[in-house]
Amino acid sequence: MTHPLNPRMAATFPPPVMEARRWLEGVDFARDRPLINVSQAAPVAPPPEPLRQAIAEAALSDDGAHLYGPVLGLGELRAELARHWSGAYGGQIAMDQVAITSGCNQAFCAVMATLAGEGDEVIVPTPWYFNHKMWLDMAGVRTVPLMLDDSLIPDPDQAAALIGTRTRAIVLVSPNNPGGAEYPPQVIRAFHDLARDRGLALVLDETYRDFDSRTQAGGPPPHDLFADPDWGRSFIHLYSFSKAYRLTGHRVGAIVASKARLAEVEKFLDTVAICPNGLGQRAALWGMRNLGDWLAGERAEILRRRAAVRDGFGGLEGWRLLGCGAYFAYAEHPHPIASDALAQRLVGEAGILMLPGTMFQPQGAAEGARQMRIAFANIDRAGIAELFARLAAFAP
Repeated sequence: MTHPLNPRMAATFPPPVMEARRWLEGVDFARDRPLINVSQAAPVAPPPEPLRQAIAEAALSDDGAHLYGPVLGLGELRAELARHWSGAYGGQIAMDQVAITSGCNQAFCAVMATLAGEGDEVIVPTPWYFNHKMWLDMAGVRTVPLMLDDSLIPDPDQAAALIGTRTRAIVLVSPNNPGGAEYPPQVIRAFHDLARDRGLALVLDETYRDFDSRTQAGGPPPHDLFADPDWGRSFIHLYSFSKAYRLTGHRVGAIVASKARLAEVEKFLDTVAICPNGLGQRAALWGMRNLGDWLAGERAEILRRRAAVRDGFGGLEGWRLLGCGAYFAYAEHPHPIASDALAQRLVGEAGILMLPGTMFQPQGAAEGARQMRIAFANIDRAGIAELFARLAAFAP
């Protein structure tokens, strides 16, 4: 007799990155032609040495780093993020409108747990971030796909036509994972106004905000939503410290929302994790206070890699670049096989691990069979050149 299984768990798909890693089993790569891994959007290097030293010092000298902390996070970190974001976005954000979470995935799950339940609906543009879809599946929430054209910029009018009596929220990711598109401020504002007017929440995941090509010291913010004194009525912002400071293993994310919303989020977080990681929070706080110039250098390097990727597609016959920004390029391939089969063949025949569009689109969508995602933040410009050389030489 088998053990019982929650049908909501069975209803969603296996973790895509883990599935892709299994394609590597039994494959040997020549020493002079190692695997090029562009599958996962995460830094592979550790934090910079000064930050690692700060983590070590906290581990040795700060007893509180090893104890339970506040459910909504370290007060100093919440206040620091509120101060930084108030300046960056030209708005007023208070410490009690910030919660720290165990990564941005948990931030999304916590927020959605307060917004939607069994049978409710959430509108999500496609291609979508697969973990968002997985959580909604497991929660019994219907994901309503907002299909995009080749610009990969969502249309508020099309979203309005999808709103029904069970719709609870609209989710946007900018800069986008997986598409790389940077949404114009007026598009984000239009989605906010739509959500507010229809009594919905706009959930904006800005995990990759630090690598937006438009980000400059003193430049305009990616949107003006926080400038509205009543922003907490309809707007919820998500963030990750993992990409900014290479803290992926420490799991530190954030939610910026109304105080009332965070009171509900606290119930979820207390049940799931009790509190965020103590050392990770202290690392994020140290990074915000000390690594501004370093982070600007990281952004500049990512933008140089982005330029190299754009140039590479210019010389790659048959491929069509749809979006390129933050850590990602999203493209249509020219081959007469579906993207999931192509991705598996690229491992053994070209020494490339990338993810197929089928992992980012509704099941059976024709678009997914033609699309591929390249996460280029983990390879330098020489690696990018080798990637395109192998793609050009590949013939299924």
